[in-house]
Amino acid sequence: MKIALVHDHLNQLGGGERVLKALCEMHPEAPVYTLIYDPIGTQHRFDEYTIKQSFISHFPFARKKFRWYLPMMVPATESYDLSGYNVVFSDSSGLAKGVLTPPKTLHICYCHTPTRYLWSDHNEIIDKFERKRLIGRASQLYRSYLRIWDRLAADRVDRFIANSKFVAKRIQKYYKRDSVVINPPVNTDRFSITDSQDDYYLMITRLRPYKRVDIAIQAFNKLGLPLYIIGEGEDEDRLRSMAGPHIKFLGFVSDQKIAEYYSRCKAFIHPQEEDFGITCVEAMASGRPVIAYGSGGALETVVPGTTGVLFDEQSWEAIADTVIHFKPENFDSAMIRQHAEQFSVARFKDRISTFVEQAWQEFKNT
Repeated sequence: MKIALVHDHLNQLGGGERVLKALCEMHPEAPVYTLIYDPIGTQHRFDEYTIKQSFISHFPFARKKFRWYLPMMVPATESYDLSGYNVVFSDSSGLAKGVLTPPKTLHICYCHTPTRYLWSDHNEIIDKFERKRLIGRASQLYRSYLRIWDRLAADRVDRFIANSKFVAKRIQKYYKRDSVVINPPVNTDRFSITDSQDDYYLMITRLRPYKRVDIAIQAFNKLGLPLYIIGEGEDEDRLRSMAGPHIKFLGFVSDQKIAEYYSRCKAFIHPQEEDFGITCVEAMASGRPVIAYGSGGALETVVPGTTGVLFDEQSWEAIADTVIHFKPENFDSAMIRQHAEQFSVARFKDRISTFVEQAWQEFKNT
């Protein structure tokens, strides 16, 4: 079986790139087709694989100013030559699902979410350009075109895999397609339980507005309790200006140090709505309970009273109230760790291999 992998854009490390890395390990001979590739942005974790970039990669500042070339992304995605492959596996939260494949090629899409800026988050995009009315109107018109293309592109996929039940519902709503849920891989082997914990609470996240780090900061300002925040992003200056003396920004931290911070925290704070939420599982793989907003992927990973606590309202008051009543001694680290193991890389690879083989056999016989 000859396989090709397709990824939206390979210039950072996130949940999508973890899935791609696992797929590359399963099929090291498979080329990866992507709009652009930045070895530095991906910490050289894909250097050993064959990466085939689109023509956008030849444009000025393509790696740093990738979004400049949004109008070229549709033709770039459709330009890949995928002839000669039995299976094309796209790993997508954007346009990669829209690749053109031959009639005898099975196209499987691992969908992290229907394209956010076209569907679930489109109102936030409109608000962003509200003051620049001419740009805002042009942006809305182009996104309307992209929305039509994205919906039709979903019909090019033969089989959808969703990374969570939450995303499966979105796929059904926006694309009118069924999907099989296979949760993304979490490298649980990186994490371990320690015998004692420190007094701080922990967040690990990109510092972007939708991550709602702001309400966590407000809550811990009011509580006067230590909160450590690992991560970088465009919202950092605003968040730092809000933070009181008990909030500590750690910026970029190595994988080894991250594992230590996870294992020694009192609890992990997760105030945002995520499609899955890998950091929650990483905290649980370290034996630490999670305090999470009860929406999105957290509902599928956090077991209230066993591996953590869920709060119902996305506000600083709800976080503060939950932390006040939180009792870490009520949680069993070994049990939390055991729960996290179901999301391991090995489990992911087994489920993906079984799915691809069955889908290929069914596709060949139709």
